[in-house]
Amino acid sequence: MSTGNRRQRAGERGLTLLEVLVSIGILAMVATLVYGALDGMSKSKTTIGKMNERYQQGRSAVSRLSRELQSAFLSVHEPLVASQSTRLTAFIGHRESPIDRLDFTSFSHRRFGRDTHESDQNELGYFGSRDPDDGGLDLARREDKYIDLEPERGGVVAVVAEDVKSLSLAYLDPLTGEWVEDWDSTQAAGQFMRLPLQVHIILVLDGGPSPEPITFSTKVPIAMQAPIAFASLNAAATATSTVKK
Repeated sequence: MSTGNRRQRAGERGLTLLEVLVSIGILAMVATLVYGALDGMSKSKTTIGKMNERYQQGRSAVSRLSRELQSAFLSVHEPLVASQSTRLTAFIGHRESPIDRLDFTSFSHRRFGRDTHESDQNELGYFGSRDPDDGGLDLARREDKYIDLEPERGGVVAVVAEDVKSLSLAYLDPLTGEWVEDWDSTQAAGQFMRLPLQVHIILVLDGGPSPEPITFSTKVPIAMQAPIAFASLNAAATATSTVKK
């Protein structure tokens, strides 16, 4: 057999079993490394997406509460006969653990339908609510588009933030210059017919980038300090003197 025929047959012989096993091992190692890298990227993307969602949810909740607090108002307009009264404006904040409760009247209602018997006035409430599915604590928002005699009840409830660790509210009293944890404009022993100068909001959510929670904090000024009393001079004088005391 010539030397040329031997070389041709050696080139056509193919791979041995050992060479196949080595090739498969190298391929398996490369596949494992590629899978690990892709899996890590996927987990990182999922984690970052959840974090962004939590930050967005927290910012949205604080922004909404801040915007609605800036439009809070009180009114001294009442019928001459007390039994004929059909509405009560109020600003009531209670310290509760871990989520404070706040109910108030505001000029923040948005009308989405034409020719509806609604105005920009509404009743709003923020409070803690247990999730029936997982038992977590959520921040709920209540809105009643009609102001009635029960400023802490009624309306439609929706969740604005999930898995809330705490919501702390403090109110700056314009008369004393001090922050207080409770406010009640309906009680003579409280802050009768008065609104706080500012509201300090601290919202804490679970689900941060580490075991540490996510904290959002802001101070919201309330523009309308004096109760609405433009239809009655006596009522206006009473409201003004009440605020100045």
